Order: sequence, then structure tokens, then C-alpha cells
Amino acid sequence: MSSQEAHARVKARIWQTIAQSDLSLTEMPKEKLEALVSITAEAALLELDNYLEQRVESDIADATPPTAHAHPGDGEEILWQGRPFLSISTHYTLTSERLRIVEGIFGKEREYIELVRIQDINLRQTFRERLLNLGDVIISGSDATRPKTILNNIKDPETVHHLLRQAILNARKKYGLVYREVL
Repeated sequence: MSSQEAHARVKARIWQTIAQSDLSLTEMPKEKLEALVSITAEAALLELDNYLEQRVESDIADATPPTAHAHPGDGEEILWQGRPFLSISTHYTLTSERLRIVEGIFGKEREYIELVRIQDINLRQTFRERLLNLGDVIISGSDATRPKTILNNIKDPETVHHLLRQAILNARKKYGLVYREVL
């Protein structure tokens, strides 16, 4: 479910609750009531996402030994960890060597994208996502089976885009690789 769909569902639930209550809101102008419901929905979603983030971080901390690295012994370090807005089933980890995407709650599907194989990264945000500081980072790579990967609805996408770009450049430099486009 996208953030817009979640917002619309929460607003609908708020309107339903108002209609079923004994509140008399006829004195309030419709525009102000619409704004109040929209702001309330956004606040509820942000609070829910903060709660989910704390739960996910707590679960990761419980499952990870305090001295563990991304892959012990190879010097790989974790640069960023995140998840889509309102998601508990997908988790992203950017390391100095690869991007790891883990999906699932009971069963897990893991995808690893080596940074040196990434060819292009882009950022996409709708107006509402900009207001909530959310967005999508779109990754294009040289893998024929999955040429495009999208990190959906992540917090602070500009920072993630910058971290990913720097990690890609550092990984290429480390291995002496240069990307050339074929025209």
C-alpha cells in the first residue's frame, strides 16, 4: 500500500468515525474540517510509522550481536538502514560493498545488489511525499534479471541518494573500476 492509499484510508476512517459520533460540526466551515481531518490523518500515520520503526530497530538489535558487521571479516561497514514508510516486511541495508533488500515477515527473500554493478540512481518524490520527507530512490543496474530496483517510500530520500552515490563511487575506486556508457 502506498502512502497516498494509506492516507486516504485513514481519512475515510476519520470521516466515518465523525459521522458515527454525536459531534455536531455544522458550525465549522467545510474547508477547515477537511484540513483538520487531513492533518489528523498525517499525524496518525507519522506516529504509526515511528512506532513501527522503533519495533523494527528493536527486533534487529535483539537479533544482531553487538560486535557484528554487515559481513564479519571482510571489512564491510553498514552505511544506512531503512524501510518503506509504514512497512514492517521490507528492510534495506546499504553497506560499503552492496545494497541488501530483505522482504518478508515469516519467510525471508533476500536480494543483494553489488554497488559496482549499479549504473544509475534517481530520486522521485510526489508533492505529498516531499511534505512528509519521503520518496523513492530508483536504481538501474547491469543485472539482466532485474535491471531496475526501487527503494519505495523511504525517509529522507535525498540523504539516502547521496549516501548511495558516494558508496558507489567509493566501491568503484576501491576496485579500480570505471563505468563507461556504450553509445
